[in-house]
Order: sequence, then C-alpha cells, then structure tokens
Amino acid sequence: MLRISSRNARFQQWEALLGNRTKRQRAGEFLVHGVRPITLAAEYGWRFRALLYDADRPLSAWAAGLLRDVPALQVAMAPELLAELGEKEAGPPELIAVVELPNDDLHHIATGPSFLGVLLDRPASPGNVGSIIRSADAFGADGIIVTGHAADVYDPRTIRASTGSLFARPVVRCPSHREVLTWVEARRAAGLPVVLAAADEHGDVDVFDADLTRPVLLLVGTEATGLSSAWRELCDLTVKIPITGAASSLNAANAAAVVLYEIARQRLTTQRLWAQGQRRPGRVE
Repeated sequence: MLRISSRNARFQQWEALLGNRTKRQRAGEFLVHGVRPITLAAEYGWRFRALLYDADRPLSAWAAGLLRDVPALQVAMAPELLAELGEKEAGPPELIAVVELPNDDLHHIATGPSFLGVLLDRPASPGNVGSIIRSADAFGADGIIVTGHAADVYDPRTIRASTGSLFARPVVRCPSHREVLTWVEARRAAGLPVVLAAADEHGDVDVFDADLTRPVLLLVGTEATGLSSAWRELCDLTVKIPITGAASSLNAANAAAVVLYEIARQRLTTQRLWAQGQRRPGRVE
C-alpha cells in the first residue's frame, strides 16, 4: 500500500491523464471514475494498475471488495487530492481506478452470421463517442471501431457518457479506413458477407425499408461533414431517418441510436417469425 498526501510526481502523472491523450497513450493507462464503470471494468477483466481511495473515509463494502479482489497497487490518498483527480467540486469520490490501455486489434471483435459493428469516422465529441458506445452495447453490437483523427475513446468524458459500456464491448481505434477495409475484406473472403451501411441524412433508402438483418458494419460520420469521401465510396448502402418538424437532422449520437434500434428490431422480429414458423404444425423443413 502507498500513501500520497502531497502533489508529488506520481500524483502529477495521474493528474495529466485527465486531459492529455498523448500522456495517456505514453503511460498506457487512464483514469476511471464512478461505481458502475469501475465495476464493469473489473467484471470484464480489464487490467487495473492502481486503486486510489480516500485515506480519511471509511470504505463501503463495494470499495473494500474491490481492494480485496482486484490485483493492483493500493493508494490511500489525501481527500483534497482525490477530489482533484475525480474532477468533483462537491468532494472526493470514494475510489478511482487507474486502468491499463488495451491493444487496438480488430481481431478482438467477434464476427458471425448475426454480426453487427459500429464504425465512427473522425468523431469530434467525446460525449457523442461515449453515447454511441452505450447505444451499441444496449442494442447488441459486437464491437465499435473509431477511425481517423478523433476524440479519444479513453477521455474521462467519453467514459462517463458510455456509463461503463466502454468496458463491456471491444472498442478499437484505427488510423484510417484502410486497416478496417482489409479486415472487412478478410471477413468477406471467409464467407461472411459484411454490408457497409452508412447512416446519412441524404441516404438512398429509409432505414425502415433497408434489410439490416444481414451482417452489418454501421458507419457514422461527423456532425459537421458526415462521412469522409473514402468511406462514402466504400459504402454498400446509405440509410436515412425520416424526420419531421423544424429539425433538419439528428446529432450523430441520436441518429446512431435510432438506426441501432431499427437493426435490433428487425433482427428480433425475424427471430420471432422464424421461431413461430418452426413451431407451426405440419411444417416440413
């Protein structure tokens, strides 16, 4: 166990992780706040490097259990320092986790006949990235890919917006479309007909009329400029969300949630119809 009561070098290193993605990448670690995100990180087997807790506060059963069960450096920290790392004005959090960055490997994403992936092309808002990860998790996506110069997946704002879903689904960062296309082509060559379907306000077909029960990689562009020209040329299908009222479009996170819901709805309906058909008396398969 370690005790920290001053702004020493180790504290400053962790403090830098809050707002500096370059230092997060160099250190290979990031900070996680909140009961649910920390719990999910532990549940899904992420590697913890340290657990920081309030030196002056009795621990809850939750915090004590983590300190007992999760192998990591245990750090008793002065409450005012913990509050700084927790970015809370009202007082320090009970616990903060320092978690190891995973490797970015597209092979972490499982593929199969019901494959559903989400690709974010150059997203600028950490909040939107986190919200889309949360929606992707809620509607059964197998993984999320973030390409190009984008908001950092491991920014504290992204993690908060994901409410911990970041730890439940593979999230992979790629420099450009090229690495992803190579991965998609390999899946296709292996017999999985992955469809590249883009959500776009000027899409060719309403999302409700598109067949999204096939293996799909859903592409979501930036709010300002949409998808890059490279991704537009690679799309097999573009879908739009019919909207009314004064709004000209939905923001990226809302649009992604709507399309993901429609994909989940179509697939669940197909499964139910298939199950009913299987039970139909006298049917020969």
